[in-house]
Amino acid sequence: MSRTDARDAAVADRSRVAVRGLRARFLRLALINALANLTVPLAGLVDTAMLGHLGQIHHLAGVGLGSILFDYLYWTFGFLRMATTGRTAQAVGRGDREEVMLLLLRSLLLAVAIASALLALQAPLRDLGFWILSGDVAVEDAGRAYYDARIWGALPALANFAFLGWYLGREQVNHVLLMTVVANASNVALDYLFIVRLGLEAYGAGLATMISQYLMLVTALVLFARGRPHVRVSWRRILERAPLFDLLRLNRDILIRTFCLITAFSAFTNLSAVIGTGTLAANLILLRIVNTAAYLIDGVAFATESLAGVFKGAGDVAALRRLLRLAMLWGEGLAFGVLLALQLFPDPIYALLTSHADVIAAIRTVDAWLIVALPLGAAAYIFDGFFLGLATGRILRNAMLLALFAGFAPLAGAAYALDSNPLLWLALTLFFAFRAATLGWARRAVMPAA
Repeated sequence: MSRTDARDAAVADRSRVAVRGLRARFLRLALINALANLTVPLAGLVDTAMLGHLGQIHHLAGVGLGSILFDYLYWTFGFLRMATTGRTAQAVGRGDREEVMLLLLRSLLLAVAIASALLALQAPLRDLGFWILSGDVAVEDAGRAYYDARIWGALPALANFAFLGWYLGREQVNHVLLMTVVANASNVALDYLFIVRLGLEAYGAGLATMISQYLMLVTALVLFARGRPHVRVSWRRILERAPLFDLLRLNRDILIRTFCLITAFSAFTNLSAVIGTGTLAANLILLRIVNTAAYLIDGVAFATESLAGVFKGAGDVAALRRLLRLAMLWGEGLAFGVLLALQLFPDPIYALLTSHADVIAAIRTVDAWLIVALPLGAAAYIFDGFFLGLATGRILRNAMLLALFAGFAPLAGAAYALDSNPLLWLALTLFFAFRAATLGWARRAVMPAA
């Protein structure tokens, strides 16, 4: 064998080892993240099932509307997790231990400030929210009861975002798993206590979620105290203007991106309520299924996010390419797995979530849209994780704006004018399609072809 052939063979061997190493590392992160994420929608499905089997469906519908407010109030600030993950992973890739600690402390400082503002403004925010949202009197009353209980979990909810992002950026997925299991197992147990045993209905659902957030934060703090990095930082470094403003700029772009995402799903839910309470209940149940798939696929997206940040920090473009291909393969595989389960066992799944025959009948008129929406959504989720890991907030912001205003809004408006639930589902499907297409195109800007 010539020297050239030997060198090429050695390079090929190193490449195969690198691919196997990446696959093992990726699958470990994806599996644990998927298990952690899956506890979230499962808790939501239990919540839905308990409310959906009450004598009146307005309790489920009211919690659905109330949840829209919390999507805005909490998930609008989801940058506390997303920006923290990408920046932390990049600092880990560079070996900058001090910056790793500073990122957590800056994110927690922002979480405390935002939560304090939400609690101070809770009454006007509630009144404004239910003035904008549509629903009959019973549905709105249930939604207000849910809000009044859950709002007191603002501080732990936002602080948990910071801890989750930090642990994901450090690839400490066992911590993430423990936090989410504690939160969602306690949520299910408290749902049963408050909804079934004590008959607190929508208020009980909000109370259960609020308490579970505090338990999750306690878990995060205990884990942090046990494994705190031995790095000393000062308040001067935490409040240093340049890195703080850099984080705020990234947070701004991710905030806009997240606000658009929440707006699309909130408009979908609110337009469902305008069409009718039965349509709202049916769409909420289908959205629970979509969210279950999304949380499962997000296990892959979170692994992508962590590793993309590390590889960017280390300057390894080849690993970024391999990572994206691997993530897309697994993300789409999970989407088709969920679709297969839904095609094989639709009646047991729907019956598990509601006992109302008219709601199940309404579900069956539009559930075929999931066949298109879920694979497109999977691609969008994977690209989201990839770009969040790279901390390229502007690309995510622009893609989401285009998806909302060019993909979703026109057909959502038509659905409102025509009282058409199928058109509403087409709007949501196009929203996923625009996100996947624009982010797929944008990847060439950050990762040119070899």
